[in-house]
Amino acid sequence: MTDPIADLLTRIRNALMRGKLTVNAPYSKVKHELSKLLVKEGFLTSVKKVKKDFDELEIALKYFNEEPVIRELVRESRPGLRKYLSYKEVKPYKGGLGLKVLTTSKGLMTDKDAIKKQLGGEVICRVF
Repeated sequence: MTDPIADLLTRIRNALMRGKLTVNAPYSKVKHELSKLLVKEGFLTSVKKVKKDFDELEIALKYFNEEPVIRELVRESRPGLRKYLSYKEVKPYKGGLGLKVLTTSKGLMTDKDAIKKQLGGEVICRVF
């Protein structure tokens, strides 16, 4: 697998389209941090590390009126084309209704937090 973050986002998107309540994905620290950030921002219900034959993430998806809360989940920076923003270029996504997740020198954070802390970084994904 060349892009594990894209794999996680695809698993979440596919599970939402099928109406699943949870989705499992192979564990990594970055995927766990990304999932926790989406829980904190209200796009997912919960995330936990599960030990089976190997470590997995169990992600509980969030719905409102039987519709997925996440309407758009797109990988922005990818292995073949990295996308970086300086702190001056970071703008609220969709007028602040959605968010961009950035990896900065201070760890993963949303576009709102990056603007407050005046940090730029690599744009991991955007969520709406």
